[in-house]
Amino acid sequence: METKRLKSIEETLVFIENEQSHIYITEEYENLLRKTALACLEQESIGVACEVNILLTDDEAIRQINAEFRNKDVPTDVLSFPMADITKGRINDFGNDSDPDEGLLVIGDIVISVETARRQSEQYGHSFERELAFLAAHGMYHLMGYDHEDELDEKEMMEKQEAVLKELGLRRA
Repeated sequence: METKRLKSIEETLVFIENEQSHIYITEEYENLLRKTALACLEQESIGVACEVNILLTDDEAIRQINAEFRNKDVPTDVLSFPMADITKGRINDFGNDSDPDEGLLVIGDIVISVETARRQSEQYGHSFERELAFLAAHGMYHLMGYDHEDELDEKEMMEKQEAVLKELGLRRA
């Protein structure tokens, strides 16, 4: 049996697809999302190249996705759909969760409502960039096996997210 040889993290691919038209998404916003995803992977010492997909959408589309996949007929700010077996940043099994053509570990998909991100940035009194990066980091940590079901897990996840945002120069208001 041949062992899969995955590339180094420097070859990670972060794909961004913008399916909404409410807010203009600049190249700088897309670069920020990529930097955020990579910073999360680096913070967790994920040493292999990965593939992450980020879908930017509006409230109606994320509401439909939430209803279809989580049986919750409400919009939300971010959804994560993990495809790799990772627990708190530790890769448990590469299994079938890799792209054999590219030699990448497929981490999963993140869906962000840009409309909600804009509202929340105003509500919390910080920049749209910070909120967008926060939601991307939140989604990344879910993909890497973190959750916030109890108080300790929520605290751990929040500290990791805030550390990445601080590294990117995006502090709380």
